[in-house]
Amino acid sequence: MNVRLALLISLASIAGSAALGCGPSEEPYKAKPAVSGKKAAMPAVPTLPQKQKKTPDGAFTVWGITHDLRSKVHFEEVNGKPVSIVGYVVKTNFESAPACAIHKTGKGDPPDCKAPIPTFSIADEKGETKDVIDVMGWASNFAQVYTLIDAIDRSPKGKEGEAKLADEFWGAELPNPIPNVGAKVKVTGNYGVTFTKASSGAASNPKYGIMTAEKIEYLEPPPEKAYLPGMKKKP
Repeated sequence: MNVRLALLISLASIAGSAALGCGPSEEPYKAKPAVSGKKAAMPAVPTLPQKQKKTPDGAFTVWGITHDLRSKVHFEEVNGKPVSIVGYVVKTNFESAPACAIHKTGKGDPPDCKAPIPTFSIADEKGETKDVIDVMGWASNFAQVYTLIDAIDRSPKGKEGEAKLADEFWGAELPNPIPNVGAKVKVTGNYGVTFTKASSGAASNPKYGIMTAEKIEYLEPPPEKAYLPGMKKKP
């Protein structure tokens, strides 16, 4: 390489470096001002209700046991198992009792008389109509219910709670007073998807289950006596 060529290369390198260093300098970062105007209204974070699975004495709530019935993890722990459930009586099927089924024990219903099994439903809150558990097995038919109501009404004043009646088919004593809307009860028995105690067939409720009562304890008595259609109410 001759001296002239080396000089040209050196000058070209210097010129390139100068060209790179003479460009415009970058603008310094400037923070953008906060957005002015009305702020968006955001809804408050909802507070989810703290539902209890069991009561302090170990009995299930209606929400607690129906949750477990629908759970793949806990289903086998409650289905067909003896448990206690606490709840308010929110409805009965007494009004659906046909006239042919309302009579004293010892007399059979006519062959064409179709009557449901006496049932009441419990929930965690008064007035609830959806999340409920049907309670069956405490009376085999409406004749049993009629007879006990009549016995209570005929009892001397102050002795109504002493009236007793053992179910002529299932053997267990009926609850006194007869369950009615507004009472708070603790029901002990067998809980599960199906109720098979009736001879006429099995009832089923896979979502909420059915309680077959063996014992009914009143935590709060019903505000009014229960009566069947057509029965004269005692003053």
